[in-house]
Amino acid sequence: MPRAAKEARATREPRATKDARAVKEAKEPRSGSRRRCRSTAEECTAVAEYTGLWGWAVVPGARAQDGHCSCGRADCAAPGAHPLDFAPEIAAGATLDEVTEAWSQVPGASVMLPVGRAFDVIEVAEAAGRRALVRLERMGLPLGPVTATPDGRTHFFVAPGAAAELPQLLYRMGWDDTGLDLHGLGPGAHITAPPSDRAGLGPVRWLRSPDPESVTGPPHARLLLGTLAYVAHRSPA
Repeated sequence: MPRAAKEARATREPRATKDARAVKEAKEPRSGSRRRCRSTAEECTAVAEYTGLWGWAVVPGARAQDGHCSCGRADCAAPGAHPLDFAPEIAAGATLDEVTEAWSQVPGASVMLPVGRAFDVIEVAEAAGRRALVRLERMGLPLGPVTATPDGRTHFFVAPGAAAELPQLLYRMGWDDTGLDLHGLGPGAHITAPPSDRAGLGPVRWLRSPDPESVTGPPHARLLLGTLAYVAHRSPA
């Protein structure tokens, strides 16, 4: 195809097509990368998607087995559920080759995402989170990614700043003194991301996967909080 025709075709190509191709390329590592990352191919591919496609930084995390944490501390307070102190962060925008090289230094690490940069998190119990997600989807409200953890928690990705605003938002909505099992996670927190295991209990799963729109503009907490608080209040403990 002549160069001019290729340029014209690229100009007309819909954004959705470009996004789909980017996902496909991230999920099909080159042979050299595949060889270097054979033992953790799924994690390498996921990290490359997070950094290169969604623009999130990734932190290698500890794993747990039989109650023992891979960090090596006998008194670890959160086995398999915290970043590895000695492992450097993989920056947003890292390519598959860069991810593969970095991950080869921490084989077996879990994939963790730092909170408070591209997104904050609202955490509720899984049962309440699943019910709220159905309600929110029926209402047609904007939603970001949502995960479920093996220890029975649900994480709703929302715009940065939500954790700091949460007490005031709950106060304005009249939910500040009800003892809700609803919490905000902000700067300094880290969450385990799919497909990694958390605390030796099993893998974290997507209830709502990332997409280009929700990743670049996660919803403000106030749009979801009324429904999340109501369902959390009515859900059995």
